[in-house]
Amino acid sequence: MTDQAVDAGGANLPGNDRSPAPSERHFLGRTRELKELRADIERAGLDTISGRKAPRARVLLVAGRPGSGRTALAEELVRQVAHRYPDGVLRARLTEPDGTPVPVARAAGELLTALGLPAAPGAAEDDLTGALRTALAERRTLLLLDDAAGAEQVDALLPDNADCLLVAVSRGPLTGIADVRPCTLGGLDTKSALDLLTRHIDPVRITVDPRAAENLVEVCQGQPAALTLAAGRLAAHPGETVSDLAKRLRTDLGEGTALARILGLVHAELPKSAARMLRLLALAPAGDVDPHTASALAGTSLDGARPLLDHFAALGLLRVLPAPLPRYEVPGCLHPLLLSLAEREDRPAELQLARARMLERTVRLLQSCRAVTETDSPETREKQKNLPPALRFATPRAAEEWLRARRPALLAAARLAVADGELDTLARRLMSQLVRAMVAHFGTRAAAGDLYGIHRLVLDVAERQDLPREQAAALLNLADLDARTGRTTEALARYRAALDAGRVANDPYATGRAMESVGAAHQELGDHDRAADWFGRALAQRLARGEHPEAARLYGRIAAAHTYAGHYGEALRNWRAAVAAHRRTGDVAAHARALSELARVQEYAGRPEECLRTCQEAVELARRAEDVRLQAALQLRLADTLERLGDPAAAHLHRGAAERLLAGENRPVRTTATAGAAAVQDDTSRDQDADACEIRSTSAED
Repeated sequence: MTDQAVDAGGANLPGNDRSPAPSERHFLGRTRELKELRADIERAGLDTISGRKAPRARVLLVAGRPGSGRTALAEELVRQVAHRYPDGVLRARLTEPDGTPVPVARAAGELLTALGLPAAPGAAEDDLTGALRTALAERRTLLLLDDAAGAEQVDALLPDNADCLLVAVSRGPLTGIADVRPCTLGGLDTKSALDLLTRHIDPVRITVDPRAAENLVEVCQGQPAALTLAAGRLAAHPGETVSDLAKRLRTDLGEGTALARILGLVHAELPKSAARMLRLLALAPAGDVDPHTASALAGTSLDGARPLLDHFAALGLLRVLPAPLPRYEVPGCLHPLLLSLAEREDRPAELQLARARMLERTVRLLQSCRAVTETDSPETREKQKNLPPALRFATPRAAEEWLRARRPALLAAARLAVADGELDTLARRLMSQLVRAMVAHFGTRAAAGDLYGIHRLVLDVAERQDLPREQAAALLNLADLDARTGRTTEALARYRAALDAGRVANDPYATGRAMESVGAAHQELGDHDRAADWFGRALAQRLARGEHPEAARLYGRIAAAHTYAGHYGEALRNWRAAVAAHRRTGDVAAHARALSELARVQEYAGRPEECLRTCQEAVELARRAEDVRLQAALQLRLADTLERLGDPAAAHLHRGAAERLLAGENRPVRTTATAGAAAVQDDTSRDQDADACEIRSTSAED
């Protein structure tokens, strides 16, 4: 999405004209501007002059309209001075291709992730920017903020560290940030502009008529983006003279910027189908185009899209992105012009159909991306075989690489689909598959930040479409992520809202899950009596539905809440109910853990003889379940109990047994009865993780 700039390069063209390979890119001109910017780094600021230490990073501003080469100049400056900042360079783009400012929270989150400090999912903007400033307080870092929409964005991300440097790229001044001197760009000088042309075409075409070349530079106003398109067109038409092109641009295309006129000429000369594809690329999310996106937008074959994209790149209409995947970028300066062409040449219904085709293709790719990980499922393997070869991933690794490379575009596609408002069904399917694919490849914890944003979008659609079942699902997912990041009060409010939505939808899963989660939130907040009450409501529903394994688990949660509250009588009653329920379901491991917790409460209640008998029974069940950690925890509890009963020799034997069990797993020995609680807590955590990983119904099924 960077502007076409003074960087000269692109795909090679056939014939005598030439274009350097991407590795041969050269920065042209802007010598004076670079010198001024580098001098500004060392310039004494107002604080220094007044005798105070500068409280914040120096800000350098490269200002200019899109297509002026402002991003390329900023990148060249960064390249020249990066060695001064040993903690690295951070980059963020602050405006979407359609001109929408990027929320500061999202930009701060991406910068934190780049530092290896992922932000808590759903964190507020102030928390994220504060965390970023804290992270940069002890670093010498260079920040490049491209296409800033205003001073507010830059100021929010500005480090409170004078050892950092921030380079901002913007259309105009950043009013409100102190001590910023803008470097305002105009056109290239004539020599640099001519050098740019000769890097794309045979230099002889310039030297035979230097005056015509200078006229072309004048017509293009020295703008690098316009000159790049002009050079690309000349390379594609080796029989046309530079003078001919300059005349056409002066007389044939009417008013408008030089960039708009040369783009209009290139577009008009393309074959009809190619011109249509070019226009529709303006609909690509985040300006990120791959052959699948292009072919779906235009409704053409994949094999037909690939050579066209290469041709567009050769003309300077697209920028080739680094390997490993074939991907291209719509330059930010061309995006609004292409969108204007699309809105003028294509009917709204055709544009909407193109968006729908692109979203449908994306959904199918995400389905395939997830399915390739499910190698143990014969049904999934059969589905994979029935997919067209172009939609299949050879290996899970290939699918993960695709997902990582396309992640920004996929998230942008979800945001755009929801904002559109007319493609909600496709938007729901897209978000459901995106969640599933991310969980399959990255895991719930690693993808939590992205999942939070997706679930918020799901909630927006569900509320707009009045879909209470999906509202409940989205609220549960958001609340789970809130709870995991310590925002328990916010999680509790969302769990209650999910309960209300689940009741409206008459969804027993959502209501039961919400009631249990409300209880868990109260327990986390220390209100154990209320937690036990909510667990009891969830238990009543499970029993009414005959869901005995879940009921057994809930007896344990009620008992745990009473234990924390010191109500040992109620805790013992519920643990015995849990033991009986697990015995009926035949779950030996769960039966053993429930007996372990029953023994713990018996110990707390001052019943050592009962605790001893219960522990002995639990040890046998744990041995049958092959749960080594639980066996060790129970042996330690037996040792503690026997010591209280005055039998240190037997206690020593049980403690030695625990040490041998744990030594087999290379685990440290715990010498207190809390080991049993830890074993049960670990099991509960695993259950919660599995439940969080389950993708509740956020959209239509596969």
